[in-house]
Amino acid sequence: MKLKKSLYWVLCLMIGASLSGCIEEYEADISAEDSNLLVVEGTICSAQLNKFYLSRTQALNTSYAPQMVTGAIVSIRGNDGTEYTMQDYGDYYACQVGTLAPDVKYYLHIETDGEVYESEPQKPLRTESIADIRGVQNTPTSNIDVLITPNDPFQHDQANYYSWTYDETWEVRPECKTIWFYDINTMTPVQKLNQFPERGWRDASGTTIMVGASTNYDGQHIRELKLYDIDRDDPRIFYKYSGLVHQRAITKAEYEYELARRQAGSEMGGLFTPLPSALPTNIHCLTSRKHVIGYIGCSFNTSDYRFFLNGGEFAARQSTLGDNRIWIDEPTEEDCLRMVQKGLYLCEWDTPERSIDGKLHAAWAFLQQLDVRYKYPDAYIEAPYYW
Repeated sequence: MKLKKSLYWVLCLMIGASLSGCIEEYEADISAEDSNLLVVEGTICSAQLNKFYLSRTQALNTSYAPQMVTGAIVSIRGNDGTEYTMQDYGDYYACQVGTLAPDVKYYLHIETDGEVYESEPQKPLRTESIADIRGVQNTPTSNIDVLITPNDPFQHDQANYYSWTYDETWEVRPECKTIWFYDINTMTPVQKLNQFPERGWRDASGTTIMVGASTNYDGQHIRELKLYDIDRDDPRIFYKYSGLVHQRAITKAEYEYELARRQAGSEMGGLFTPLPSALPTNIHCLTSRKHVIGYIGCSFNTSDYRFFLNGGEFAARQSTLGDNRIWIDEPTEEDCLRMVQKGLYLCEWDTPERSIDGKLHAAWAFLQQLDVRYKYPDAYIEAPYYW
């Protein structure tokens, strides 16, 4: 969904940005074929759930939310008569696809708003497995680069092209811990272990489709290509981090589409920025001259690889939060009851015998300082099966 929204924003700005930087008002000469364009995102993949997103381009001054296309008839078809009909889920269309035949050409068929669209038929591409993924920090002050090496390519005599996406999981820990609990019934502190989880986990998905070509590598074999990096002061790398990379072989044409889309996004608003309709595409309208934005790939398989990074192996820069607990010197029972009523929990009970100045000191903290689920609403405390 994030990829879809970011693509929409790029396309909207490409249409509207050229109108915003002029001293005099300018009426752009954009034909009907270049407005309200259909945007199609997704890939035909063998033996898995296939999702496709259909939307329309919007002007710059409209809402950021994509204009999703609903009520369309969408299916994956093969030139052998195979057909998988997709269900409309509102934000996307999806269906479970069986094992694709390697010698059959498949394409996406769309019927919406009285128009019929189809992608160019193509045979599913096989994808090599991933040999290795590792994190590298070149200097103590640099970021951590994630480098990928696919396995030996099926074709050593021609260029190989890939796209990658990734999901990530990282460990989070509470700001402070406690073994104390203040019992308001007896008005005394008692030791209580395991009140709060010692750690938790958070998940996210990368927001960018990354592509690479083997043209500059010996034997057309990509080695240690940088996929993305993690700032050394990013909390994701403080303790333990895991990434799940999805690799898919793509055609040269799909590779060039992704490069053109990225370049258009980085140069949007320039005098010579092309309109969205100028992006390469393999989807065509069969019933009119309307342009379509998108490129439909076809894969026989995808290759997944999970890797781990341990924060202690890198020069991560974890900022010091300091002691944000609330300390009370010589607390009375009324003081302790007031802290509990405010929703604070006892963290330290420093008796006169243990304190430096021979006085009683108590530290209190809020729930979000002690439980990662309250600091991060998306955090969970059951360890992932792969951890």
